[in-house]
Amino acid sequence: MPNNLEGKVAIVTGSGRGVGRGIAKLMAEEGAKVVVVDPGVNVDGTGFDQSIAEVVVGEIRDAGGTAVACTESVATMEGGERIVQAAIDNFGRLDIVVLLRRDPARPHGVQHDGAGVGRRDRGPSERTFTVVKHACILFRQQRSGRVITFSSQSGLVGNSGQANYGAAKSGIAGLTKVVAKDMGRYGVTANAIAPRASTRMIGAIPESAAEIRARGGVASLSGDGGGDGELQNLDPDGIAPFVAYLASDYASNVNGQTFLVYGNTVSLMSQPRPEKAIWTESGHWEMDELSARARGYLTAGIANPAPAQQR
Repeated sequence: MPNNLEGKVAIVTGSGRGVGRGIAKLMAEEGAKVVVVDPGVNVDGTGFDQSIAEVVVGEIRDAGGTAVACTESVATMEGGERIVQAAIDNFGRLDIVVLLRRDPARPHGVQHDGAGVGRRDRGPSERTFTVVKHACILFRQQRSGRVITFSSQSGLVGNSGQANYGAAKSGIAGLTKVVAKDMGRYGVTANAIAPRASTRMIGAIPESAAEIRARGGVASLSGDGGGDGELQNLDPDGIAPFVAYLASDYASNVNGQTFLVYGNTVSLMSQPRPEKAIWTESGHWEMDELSARARGYLTAGIANPAPAQQR
């Protein structure tokens, strides 16, 4: 389905490698003009390599597409504004922002400076906001636009050993839902993707995270396939087609949703909604009544994801 993004201008952050690279190249193939944003940092957030973004731009141009490189950082509001301005300066408009953060999963309280949840740097949800804020100013004025963020299953349903990472990615999913409600009236959509793919980030996931799950008898997120080991076999380019779909006119009615995307599978994730409830006629619970009714109905049959282990 070529040219589904003809005439569109897209910003893709973190698009020098991995999932982002595939998205930038497919969007260009579909007719979009692309701002390839990547400062070329290492996994731990150090370093700078302008050639990382420029190589992807060269590949797009060699294939007949249109793209420019941008090495601005999303870590500051000023950087986010300059990224948006790069689209305007080079192509005169902006229609799509795809916001990837290459944040390696870290266990519990372990932190690192730079690309992930750092001590001194902004967190991933804040970094996402630096671009979204400035893009949405334009989107509101033109009454159209697409915002596509990247969350994680760790943030959506939890994954033992990844507290910082899960909290950050949950924040991105929540931010996306707020943007969807705030901007929907202007014809703008905002949706999140939880990807599974084999990238250099997989090598940054400490073995201790998997060890913690195994030691505690806790299942990983791979109960339905796509576990820690299986990620090694998932092509990062496989995420791009669904991102391009969300960016296209075909998805104009899709707003505030989260999708799990991996391999040959795309799943719509359920929205948090009340499932069942109990109430009391007196207006105030007494402990005996509450305990009996909660145990007999509200919490009956709930499985413990991390059951206590026998010593």
